[in-house]
Amino acid sequence: MTACRVQFEQEARKSGYRQIAGVDEAGRGPLAGPVVSAAVILPEQFAVTGVADSKSLSPASRRRLYEEIYCHAVTVGIGIVDPVEIDRINILQASLAAMAMAVKNLAPQPDCLLIDGRNCIDLNMPQKAIVKGDSRSLSIGAASIVAKVTRDSIMEKYCIEYPEYGFSSHKGYPTKAHVSAIRDYGWCPIHRRTFKGVCGQPRRYYSVQD
Repeated sequence: MTACRVQFEQEARKSGYRQIAGVDEAGRGPLAGPVVSAAVILPEQFAVTGVADSKSLSPASRRRLYEEIYCHAVTVGIGIVDPVEIDRINILQASLAAMAMAVKNLAPQPDCLLIDGRNCIDLNMPQKAIVKGDSRSLSIGAASIVAKVTRDSIMEKYCIEYPEYGFSSHKGYPTKAHVSAIRDYGWCPIHRRTFKGVCGQPRRYYSVQD
């Protein structure tokens, strides 16, 4: 596991920034469900250990760290964009919109952003995009964990509503079982209809009002 570092936060503080938010998303790749972003401002002295890219952690570790991040963070913001909007504007734009929403939901507001990936977001404040930032920045790593746990919880609830798809196990990602379920049952209201694996499949068992 690659340890998250604080060099980007330290550089920002040397430049005079104090409320530095890490921003990341979860759910760009799935065939179903929302894309969820989190923005997290950590205190300068953050004693919680083990924060890393959420993909490198077990579900139990993510849940434990999620609770500790919420307990110790200065503030946490969440942004969610649903599948209908993802289909309308595409997944990249939906991810950036969810990130902007998460930042706007922070209180206090940040004065600097550290963003996972290659793209900055449409907000008028200093920001730095960091490739693989979830494993290189403590703040982004914390945001990665919060976004992942939040989205997983949403998908587990959807599994109760649409049990035939098995969302609690694959969280909407294109596993063999999920793709097979779409072929067997058609797509449901939380599927991304423009995504390969869903596009072209029928909607079999749900009314248009769903």
